[in-house]
Amino acid sequence: MLDRQLDRDPQAARAVLARARDQLECGVSELRDLARGIHPTVLTERGLEAALAALAQRAALPVDMCAAVPDRLQPTIEAAAYFLVSEALTNVAKHARADAVSVDIAATDGTLEVTIADDGAGGADPANGSGLRGLVDRVAAVGGRLDVSSPSGEGTRLSARLPTSVLGTLHVQSANVA
Repeated sequence: MLDRQLDRDPQAARAVLARARDQLECGVSELRDLARGIHPTVLTERGLEAALAALAQRAALPVDMCAAVPDRLQPTIEAAAYFLVSEALTNVAKHARADAVSVDIAATDGTLEVTIADDGAGGADPANGSGLRGLVDRVAAVGGRLDVSSPSGEGTRLSARLPTSVLGTLHVQSANVA
């Protein structure tokens, strides 16, 4: 249809192409949203450390991973931590112009601490896009807190504190953006 339209009416063909592009972008966005909600088998079967190790192996740049999670955590918390790291690694690869990234995870005193730091360009701001804002919201949804530090020229550091269990009503805290 587009080929025929190009020959007869190039302007109309451009309009058809623009609609197709919009529909494709919408479909890709919906597919990404769906994929974010799917738990990887390794997370379900082997836990957070194994799932994060698999993420690090597939990452687009070197990842220095240090994870110390002694027991299985509540599935909601494991999923929040996994998707936080997954999305952060994707953001680093796409936007940070970094050479390497480190991921540190430790469970202490009822809290799972997750830190993702890169050596990239910095200057990331949750107010200027949906990526970091989505991470802040994801952590807050389980009663956690995400702090973002990203001075220009000094890389970006995400520091999350997640409760190791979620019981009853969730208390949402706002992010502290430095």
